[in-house]
Amino acid sequence: MSVHPVSLATTAPLDVLGRDVRVPLVTGGEVTYAALDYAASAPALQRVWDDVAAYAPYYGSVHRGAGYLSQLSTDLFEQSRATVADFLGCREDDQVIFTRSTTDSLNLLASVLPAGTQVFVFETEHHASLLPWRDARVTYLSAPRTPEQAVASLDAALAQRDPSPSGAPALVCVTGASNVTGELWPVRELADAAHAHGARIVLDAAQLAPHHPVDIAELDVDWVAFSGHKLYAPFGSGVLAGRADWLQEAEPYLAGGGASRKVARRTDGGVDVEWHSTAARHEAGSPNVIGVYSIASACRALTEAGFDSLVEREQGLVSRVRAGLAEVPQVRVLSLFGDDAPRVGVISFVVDGWNSSHFAAALSAEYGIGVRDGLFCAHPLVRTLLGSEPTEPGECGSPETEPGEKSLNAIRVSFGAGTPDEHVDRFLGAVAELVKDGARWNYRTEDGRCVPARD
Repeated sequence: MSVHPVSLATTAPLDVLGRDVRVPLVTGGEVTYAALDYAASAPALQRVWDDVAAYAPYYGSVHRGAGYLSQLSTDLFEQSRATVADFLGCREDDQVIFTRSTTDSLNLLASVLPAGTQVFVFETEHHASLLPWRDARVTYLSAPRTPEQAVASLDAALAQRDPSPSGAPALVCVTGASNVTGELWPVRELADAAHAHGARIVLDAAQLAPHHPVDIAELDVDWVAFSGHKLYAPFGSGVLAGRADWLQEAEPYLAGGGASRKVARRTDGGVDVEWHSTAARHEAGSPNVIGVYSIASACRALTEAGFDSLVEREQGLVSRVRAGLAEVPQVRVLSLFGDDAPRVGVISFVVDGWNSSHFAAALSAEYGIGVRDGLFCAHPLVRTLLGSEPTEPGECGSPETEPGEKSLNAIRVSFGAGTPDEHVDRFLGAVAELVKDGARWNYRTEDGRCVPARD
């Protein structure tokens, strides 16, 4: 197939782990693996891995010992907190709390909401943003079709909100970039609308932070949450950063060592506890110092590489992929705000006549390309974009749809600072070839997944 020529920046992709990994093909031979599932977990930067390896011999308990390694690890942990605060443009009074992931961060925030808080969240959110608010009064806003409509919808909902119980606060939760379409949301405008009605706002930056600078003060959001594993840092750590008051006033997210400042026995046999008022209040237990250090290392690496050049190169790849997919009439790219909406390197699509799981399995088994298929932990959004109702997909190998019929799930390709041009070109060539000639191997359903048949 031909690929529309797109001028790319001269910036080379950043070095990532796994860039030379070879994988077998069912049709014979091996090929270098094309990792195009960055939206789920981005490969770790080589720089991050090297930093962690250099620290590993000095690993020690954090906030727990007088020994040299414990002191060094404690200093490293707290320096990492300062690095993340700088990366996010935190305000002087903001706190940076280390968690396990974006999901953990938003559940932490949900646990500290004052009684009666009303939460406003678009139904287009990832489940990490959509589901944590079980103990709050939740207003789900319908999927907007333009950024302006999103702001107007939120403004109207906040204007009509029920203030009872008297003085109950409000919180808006919104994504910075969709994990389904890659489209950027009007975060600053939504923050302005929230604050105009006395509400606070938390930004789910899981898909935004790896692709664009995130500045809390500039965006005027109250909190930001993101995950290390999407920011080129492995080891299962995340961040919640922002205003300290609700965090300081609430009971700890987890009760235990580290969160407590003083514990004393009472004469009746119980205990009195004085909790920390710092970030430690919500970081009970032995912290994941390696995971935290890896996040800080990734923050430094992206900053030093220069977001302007990284964004420029990624936008070239986005244009390249969209142009290539547009050449295949059977492919429909999913979009909420339209083709001209700014977006990061996340693109979802469906292929007429194909079961999406079958198509993704063929990309992997026959071309060594890793993408994702399904509903991407954003079921309401994907079903809105597909116009489909909840149902089980068809058996692998059988057509999912006839031309013009509604698909049941989708395929997602995602990429970023470590993606070579060759991976994008191979993906586009594979899509065109599969649509034209079909799969070269037989596939079957196993545990709900489409896999190559062994025979």
